[in-house]
Amino acid sequence: ASAGAASTAGAAVCTAALLVSQGRKAGASKTAAIALRAFEQELGVQAPVGYWDRDGDVEAFQRRRSVELKHGRIAMLATMGYITPEIAGKFPGYLSPSAGLKFADVPNGLAAISKVPAGGWTQILLYMSWCEVSRGAGSDIASGRPGDFGWYVLTSADPEQKKKKLSAELANGRLAMMAIIGMFYQDGLTGSAWGDWANYADSPLRAAAPDFSGELGVTPPLGFFDPLGLSKFDDPEVAAQQFKRRRIIEIQHGRVAMLACLGYIVPEYFRFPGYCSPSENVAFADIPNGLKAAPMVPLIGWAQIVAFVGTIEILNLQQIQSDVLGDYGYG
Repeated sequence: ASAGAASTAGAAVCTAALLVSQGRKAGASKTAAIALRAFEQELGVQAPVGYWDRDGDVEAFQRRRSVELKHGRIAMLATMGYITPEIAGKFPGYLSPSAGLKFADVPNGLAAISKVPAGGWTQILLYMSWCEVSRGAGSDIASGRPGDFGWYVLTSADPEQKKKKLSAELANGRLAMMAIIGMFYQDGLTGSAWGDWANYADSPLRAAAPDFSGELGVTPPLGFFDPLGLSKFDDPEVAAQQFKRRRIIEIQHGRVAMLACLGYIVPEYFRFPGYCSPSENVAFADIPNGLKAAPMVPLIGWAQIVAFVGTIEILNLQQIQSDVLGDYGYG
């Protein structure tokens, strides 16, 4: 009896421990869900992603929001710094009278880095540092208003208008961060933020000779698009052969894909009457559409399909194509 009582007591203790554990997990999950929902009303939470973060840490959120706003603002200024000198021109006079350096002498983009004197870079860094610490490092986060440094441009007496403007600042800052990286990348490779890729001699976007720009399928805006440089060979004849091989494969795969797409669509509206396999009593109407049809088709049916495809492929491979790629004489 005592053993039975001990066993019952032990089971009760285990059950209680399990219930407490589950309760804690449920409570933690509920708390996390509440914390995440708390961010759904923040600025920058926009469709289709919504609030895209599963951290739930308020302090981390405010720090990242402050960093995001700073980087977005800098990126917007940097993007305008690329565009404005190209359109509005450059300041008159001298950037550095002591060095005899005029604003007009400073190129646009990354090439300007080596032209600005050390004294100029020192002034830029000192100004940036002053902006960073003048109100105290992290003052915006401490006040609970990330990005608010007491200098207002985007504001309004109407709360909805103010929210709209601040949301636009975040969205434009995110776009500018992507844009400036793209400008840096293209500038570094071509010498200009919107430079001609022909200036980048090693660009994989330009295939080597022979010139395939007049081939079928070369359409704007990409033109002859070979980002991996698969058509670049030292021997022009090898390059031409490889291009023809890939073009034939592309045409074959395209034709098969078009038939496959129709194979998905047509059975939704029409099916053959009668039997797919009279011996196994499988009617066409019994075969579901799509991938579910694979196990329904009898083995002999798959054998016929593979034999037919193989015959077509072998017959096609015997033909040497020179002028019209993908032309197998079927009309």
